[in-house]
Amino acid sequence: MNATQIILLIAAYFGVLILISYLTGKKTDNNAFFKGNKQSPWYVVAFGMIGASLSGVTFISVPGWIEASQFSYMQVVFGYVVGYIVIGTVLLPLYYKLNLTSIYTYLEERFGNYAYKTGASFFLISRIVGSSFRLFLVANVLQIILFDDLGIQFWQTVTITVLLIWLYTFKSGIKTIVWTDTLQTLFMLVAIGVAIYSVSQDLDLGGKTTLNFVLDSDLSKMFFFDDVKTANYFWKQFISGAFIAIVMTGLDQDMMQKNLTCKSLKDAQKNMFWFTIVLTVTNFVILSLGLLLTVYAQQNGIDAHKDDLFPILAKHNLGTVAFIFFLLGLIAAAYSSADSALTSLTTSFSIDILDIEKKYDQAKQITVRRRIHVLISILLILVIIVFKYVIKDESVIAKLFVFAGYTYGPLLGLYSFGLFTRWNVKDKLVPVIAILSPILSYIISVNSLKWFGFEFGFFILILNGFLTFLGLVLIRRQQD
Repeated sequence: MNATQIILLIAAYFGVLILISYLTGKKTDNNAFFKGNKQSPWYVVAFGMIGASLSGVTFISVPGWIEASQFSYMQVVFGYVVGYIVIGTVLLPLYYKLNLTSIYTYLEERFGNYAYKTGASFFLISRIVGSSFRLFLVANVLQIILFDDLGIQFWQTVTITVLLIWLYTFKSGIKTIVWTDTLQTLFMLVAIGVAIYSVSQDLDLGGKTTLNFVLDSDLSKMFFFDDVKTANYFWKQFISGAFIAIVMTGLDQDMMQKNLTCKSLKDAQKNMFWFTIVLTVTNFVILSLGLLLTVYAQQNGIDAHKDDLFPILAKHNLGTVAFIFFLLGLIAAAYSSADSALTSLTTSFSIDILDIEKKYDQAKQITVRRRIHVLISILLILVIIVFKYVIKDESVIAKLFVFAGYTYGPLLGLYSFGLFTRWNVKDKLVPVIAILSPILSYIISVNSLKWFGFEFGFFILILNGFLTFLGLVLIRRQQD
């Protein structure tokens, strides 16, 4: 497949997204951009959230984990299920009861303005870095596959990528994204299915079905109870997975903004229920693909590991059809996450930081929101370019989760304290606690193996949230 054909494929793909944007963008007020006019069918939201949850990071990185980690990631996924149950039964009812546009408005009502701005700021930092990680990965793959050969530099690739996202989201925001994410999730799942079929045909499974081959392999070991000190110990990953789901979905404006476009709480809960089932199965399928790719590379002496495994085999070994769908799946997985991130960042900065709903009339709000949308796009471009020179050896998804443990930890502590206690706090001291907790968590994590013979791994999120909670107890108002 030559460069011209790849460019035409990408152009056709984005042509469809822009068409969807045009069809859904006839009403362009802030209610459509922020809330989708609360008219999104729950099943469309549920299906579209699959792609947004997985992203290009999972699409590329998780298959490359098998060689070193086997199926241990499923322990985290099973923890997600518990987390999603908490979201559906505790957080969604709260958000719908308060009729929130930004979920961080709850912190203002519960604690005060400083806590509100702190929560929103931590989300903005978390999502900017997380989305930049995801887009960096995809831009890097496209650079290797296509743009290097055309003489296009990395910064140009990144700029084009973000510009295309802006182009189909700037009018109606979340109203458009609910529908574009559905299409992109479909492309991603088809790409995974085609890749599994292609590699299974080439492996000659000896009469076994693909599923039996996966389950019989030593690489599919899923549960690890042997050593509590290791990062992949079952209970450590399971509990971490539950809290990761709560903070990275339930306390994340990006993911919750889609849920809040549903017509009612009941519809949003249906969405969360079916989303949980499909996402769990999808993660198992992606891990199975990783196992097949790993075995294929080992049998054929191909030097491809970690984040390089899937791209290299798709481009050089699995055939043209598999490569076409790999490209579509890669782009779909990346953009289904990045487009909603751009919209949620615009929403949070506009409402939580600038208070546009309190300060301006409707016409001025639209003008300010559009300017913020452009500025957030430029910021993403700059951060991705910086990451080009920072990220080196580690798997991108591991970096994403480790970072999230530090930036989402204060959110976990704030919401836990707000929901499970009736105490009030000294609002002005909340930012101090939110900054100190990640610093202390980092110091403890770095030295934990030496001090306690214990490796935190994803568990760092829980430590961070606990330290935030403890800090809030220390600054509670004495009259409470």
